[in-house]
Amino acid sequence: MSRRMAASGEHGAAVAAYDNVGGNAYDKYATRNPIARHLMNGFLAAFDALVAQAAPASAYEIGCGEGELSLRLLRRGIVTSGLELEPEVVAEANASAAAAGFGTPFVERSLFSLAPGEIAADLVVCCEVLEHVPDAARALDVLAAQDARHWIMSVPREPLWRVLNLARGKYLAQLGNTPGHIQHWSAAAFVNLVATRFEIVALRCPLPWTMVLCRAR
Repeated sequence: MSRRMAASGEHGAAVAAYDNVGGNAYDKYATRNPIARHLMNGFLAAFDALVAQAAPASAYEIGCGEGELSLRLLRRGIVTSGLELEPEVVAEANASAAAAGFGTPFVERSLFSLAPGEIAADLVVCCEVLEHVPDAARALDVLAAQDARHWIMSVPREPLWRVLNLARGKYLAQLGNTPGHIQHWSAAAFVNLVATRFEIVALRCPLPWTMVLCRAR
């Protein structure tokens, strides 16, 4: 599903609209497929290790989805909130957070609407987001302008991601590309991109993702 999205910036100023193409509806966090579960355990272990290295007391997640990573942080006693573009997904994330006793910490908003320094948190999380945005360099500018000590970002590792999709018979007409993925990086290409705005502190490559912990230059 594609929806033309337009966010409002500071003082209501319009921010360039773009087509948000929803990805697949596969719940990778709750999957019972043993192979997918093994891959997700690797992703979460890498995420937990980088969070421990950053040692935040507060966090903000950009593109929180259904809230799985934010809830993981909240359960560790880290004060966490976040934003997500799709209203239905925000409602689901807030319902999960409320059921766990954490209130409703998520809002419907585009990352491109954030003003410099608007987010003040020890850690900014932006996982599985940048592959969906039309201007990744601009997105990194927005991220780098926030008042944080560390950032964790992750993206699918290409072309391995598409190869694995083809191997499981998915998205054959798209040559394995997941719907909504409009940016594609190898591990080295993603590290080089992030390094234009940030200092890379640590790199993890849980199959089939690239994940970095970084800080402002």
